[in-house]
Amino acid sequence: MKIFQSLAFKLFILIFILVLGVSIIFSALIIQWQTKQFLRISTENAIKTSDLIKRATHHSMLRNRREDIYQIINMLGKQPGIKVIRIYNKRGEITFSTIPDEVGKVIPMESEACNVCHKNGKINVPAEASQLTRIFHSDEEYKILGAINPIRNEESCYTADCHAHKKEQTILGVLDVMISLKDMHKNIERLSEIQYMSGLVIFFVISFFVLVFIWKFVNVPLKKLTYGTTEIMNGNLDFKLDFKSKDEIGLLAESFNKMTEKLKQAHEELTNWAKLLEQKVNEKTAELQRAHAYMVQIEKMASLGKLAATVAHELNNPLEGVLTYAKLLKRRLQNGEISEAEKNEILNELSIIIDETSRCGNIVKNLLLFSKQKVGEFKDEDICQVIKRSVALISHHLQMNNIKLELDIPENPVFVFCDAQQIEQMLLAMEINSIEAMPEGGTLRIELNEIDSDKIQIKVTDTGIGIPEDILPHIFEPFFTTKKEGKGTGLGLAVAYGIAERHNGSIKVESKVNQGTTFTITLPKKLNISYDAQI
Repeated sequence: MKIFQSLAFKLFILIFILVLGVSIIFSALIIQWQTKQFLRISTENAIKTSDLIKRATHHSMLRNRREDIYQIINMLGKQPGIKVIRIYNKRGEITFSTIPDEVGKVIPMESEACNVCHKNGKINVPAEASQLTRIFHSDEEYKILGAINPIRNEESCYTADCHAHKKEQTILGVLDVMISLKDMHKNIERLSEIQYMSGLVIFFVISFFVLVFIWKFVNVPLKKLTYGTTEIMNGNLDFKLDFKSKDEIGLLAESFNKMTEKLKQAHEELTNWAKLLEQKVNEKTAELQRAHAYMVQIEKMASLGKLAATVAHELNNPLEGVLTYAKLLKRRLQNGEISEAEKNEILNELSIIIDETSRCGNIVKNLLLFSKQKVGEFKDEDICQVIKRSVALISHHLQMNNIKLELDIPENPVFVFCDAQQIEQMLLAMEINSIEAMPEGGTLRIELNEIDSDKIQIKVTDTGIGIPEDILPHIFEPFFTTKKEGKGTGLGLAVAYGIAERHNGSIKVESKVNQGTTFTITLPKKLNISYDAQI
């Protein structure tokens, strides 16, 4: 529960334990002090009782009136609290006792009554009366306080007519008064109970007031502070604490309210700055978009200019030849009849015109393909048959250039959703590029693999001269060619790259100079494409 995790509960438990410990220790010290006081009073009473007996029997002792002495002692021995009264002579013999059966017995010097003065074979009578007391357990299992009072040989004793005590004898005997401490212990137990009950009551009273104090002055303010912090965290910067006290909690609440005000001001400033920044960003974004659109337009114009210049250059050469030979033919035909030799020459020139015109058509066709203006129909085609058709078209080139063909395709059909004519043109571009890279002959390997259920991979590998590293990144760029002028337009590989992209595929090339080149074509088997996307 949350209450057991709160600071107020932990503080209350700490104070509860401290007050409980202090109450127990204080009660124990009070009881210990009371016990010492009771024992001191009992000791003083025992000594006073012993002195009283000595004074009461002193006159009878001087007159040697034993019956009077015994009567006095018996009478005093019947007083409440007195257990027994004994008189020992100097030999340790009990000459009188309130217990008649003890008279005549000799007490050994090792007993608790004799140990007060007789220690290690020597007699040493303490000067203070409090040192002549001892406490021991009785047969009834309660403590007894014994007070030893030496009967000294005073002048009145050794000068009396009835006594035969010598002057040199200092101690005539010992008066031993034993007082029961049973009532004292009962009183101590009652006082202990009262003390512990009082301490417990005081403990609970203090705990109650501490609980009320902590609840009112600690727990409630902390709850308000916690709630206020939560409100601030949730964005309520208008929240205020309503503490009226001037203590530390009140000062903390005042500081909290000031902090909230400053946070609100800072938040408003940040919001205004954010709005201003957003406005500036939007303005700059609009400017950048206009600049970008302008740059794109410039790039388009530059690209268009470059394209126009390139196309004009590529078309100008064959058209110039067509124009020249057409003028020659017109002039010859205007001269009249022609000979057989001139006829053959004219036919040769017409063949040149046809070739140059066909070259112009190929340039335009490749431009149309590159600009995606014309695409065939997409449908499921057996890619193995497409590869075989492309190989059939270059078979005479392979024979003329002494190139060995290695064809590694599956025997079973592999269907791919594609434009078969475009895939065939892409393969022809790869194959012709490989044939032209092997002028001295070599090996052309075409390999078809199914990567998984969704993709195929076609590899076209040659053992030709390879492509230098500085040229490799540009081979798919339009109009980029390393062939001599008039031998290529630089659109073959660019068109192939565009065909692969339109089929959601890719072309990668790996090449090393004088070791060969490998074109890797990856195509998906299925293609979600609409008719609009095909144009």
